[in-house]
Amino acid sequence: MTGSSGPRVGGIVLGSTDPKRLWEWYRTAFAPHAAPGDTQDPMLGLELGGTYVIFESRDDVGRKSVEPGRILVNFEVTDIHGTARRLTEQLNPRWVRPVEAADPHVLLGTVEDPDGNYVQLFEATDDSPTS
Repeated sequence: MTGSSGPRVGGIVLGSTDPKRLWEWYRTAFAPHAAPGDTQDPMLGLELGGTYVIFESRDDVGRKSVEPGRILVNFEVTDIHGTARRLTEQLNPRWVRPVEAADPHVLLGTVEDPDGNYVQLFEATDDSPTS
C-alpha cells in the first residue's frame, strides 16, 4: 500500500444492540490491561494503536451482522500465532479464516466477533517491505 496525504482515520464506530458485551470482547482480545470504563455510558471506546474503536448502542442494527465481509476491522499484531492461541483460549471465536500466509510477506487470520463482524489479524513478516 502506498502512503497518502489524505485524512487520518480517527476512529471506527461499531454499532451494536449490546455494546457493553462487544466492548468487553475487544478489550479482552486486544487491550486486556485497559481499565473498565463507565459502562453506563451509551458509547464505549478503546484506543488501539492510535485509533479509537467506539462501541455505540444503536437501534438501527440487528443483533448479528448480515454482511460481515463488507467491512473488516484489521489489527496488525507482532505475534499472530500467539494472538490466535490467546483469542481461542480466552474467547473461543469462530475462525472465518485460519492463520495462513496471504503472500510471502503477510500472515492473515480472520475471526468473528460476538456481533458477527469480521476481525482480521495480520502480521508482516521480517522480509516484508512494510515491516
